[in-house]
Amino acid sequence: MTENQVKTSKLTVGPNDDLSIGQSALLGIQHVLAMDVYVVPFIIASIIGLTTKESSALIQATFIAAGVATIIQSYFCMKLPVAQGPSFIPIGAIAGIYFANNQSGNGWGTVLGASLIGAVLVIILGLTGIFNRLIKAFVPPIVGGTIIFIVGLSLMPVALNDNVFMASGDLGQNILLAVIAAVSLVLFAMIGSQFPGKGRIFRISSVILALVIGCLAAQFMGILDLSQVKNAPLVSIPQVPFVNFHFSFDLSSILTMIIIYVVLMAETTGTWFAVSNVCEEPLTDENINRGVVGEGIGCLISSMLGTTPVTGYSTNAGIISITGVASKKVFVAAGAWFIVFGLSGKLSTLISSIPAPVIGGVFVIVCGIISISGMKVIKEVEINEKAMYVIAIPMILTLALTLIPKEFIQSLPSFLQYLFGSSVATASIAAILLNRLLPEEKNEEQITKQKEIKAV
Repeated sequence: MTENQVKTSKLTVGPNDDLSIGQSALLGIQHVLAMDVYVVPFIIASIIGLTTKESSALIQATFIAAGVATIIQSYFCMKLPVAQGPSFIPIGAIAGIYFANNQSGNGWGTVLGASLIGAVLVIILGLTGIFNRLIKAFVPPIVGGTIIFIVGLSLMPVALNDNVFMASGDLGQNILLAVIAAVSLVLFAMIGSQFPGKGRIFRISSVILALVIGCLAAQFMGILDLSQVKNAPLVSIPQVPFVNFHFSFDLSSILTMIIIYVVLMAETTGTWFAVSNVCEEPLTDENINRGVVGEGIGCLISSMLGTTPVTGYSTNAGIISITGVASKKVFVAAGAWFIVFGLSGKLSTLISSIPAPVIGGVFVIVCGIISISGMKVIKEVEINEKAMYVIAIPMILTLALTLIPKEFIQSLPSFLQYLFGSSVATASIAAILLNRLLPEEKNEEQITKQKEIKAV
């Protein structure tokens, strides 16, 4: 048996292998369970203060967008088993754009307008084939790893302050609920790690199980309110552009969202390489450029549905590795499930009724994992003197902009208010500029050559 055959035998179902509709639907549920698609829109809704009805509509739109984008990417564009979902990375920038423009009543419309323009740009980058060169030039591993790290760092105060410490209700109860949810998440994930056979389902569904346990604890404390779920329709129509929401365009918002898209594309490229590896399918430049087009189309559809950008989820590569099932039909089924869930007003209202401290407990662990993911990328790079500044200064900026009094930010010109209102965007710009502008550290061989030249 050849080495290639041994490699291929690790998969029980290949990307192009056939499966029945029933098998695809059953296996597709696993990917839906592993993707915390509902967490991002819930957090955004909590940060910007949406009503329960508005939160439900945002969650519905996100589910539908994730489903459509997953089908487009896995079956039509990239043609690899890649699932799409909302990323945590844009949260800070989205909140900054919203609050900077909300006084004129265009907060969410400006978010959608910036996302729309950014998505069109991503499609153009894929069609022209220049995406790879841009990533290599502006977001090498040291910058990409730093940005991913500061994303987790910047979101930790949101998870703790907005969802736990400053949330409505008794502070002691809020902290207890957050701890219960966080501990449950870690416990189920570890059970899955220690028992990869029978315990696999616990790891795959650890987020949902943690949220369920947190809600049961909230019910026991008497603070879980499900009254609106009873009144929610089983089936509901999603948001309609120019009827339920409008688009507004602001140059500074668009520029910030473009930077976020660059970071998202750097992150999702890593996901593509992971998926390619577990599927034993080569990832060519053509694959990547088609994937960029698919990513842009998915984000364009997201903005047209009134929700935030969707990007590739690396979680699914792990599930493929565990189950050995890499069929694209499974991912089409997962996309279909997302759409079905998105059309259920009762389900989306149920999700939006989860107490904020329960979300906070899960989310803060996710923030830590995001930062550690960035550290893993940084770890692969040689940390010289230049790299230390590329990492440290954005980190300092992230903390500074998180801790600085809001009154000072509000005293600055409007553009600076907006820019500094998003610590992720500001720190990302700093990381890119520092990496481009700081001189490379000279090694001993270069110094010796310079001395020889001067001597001559």
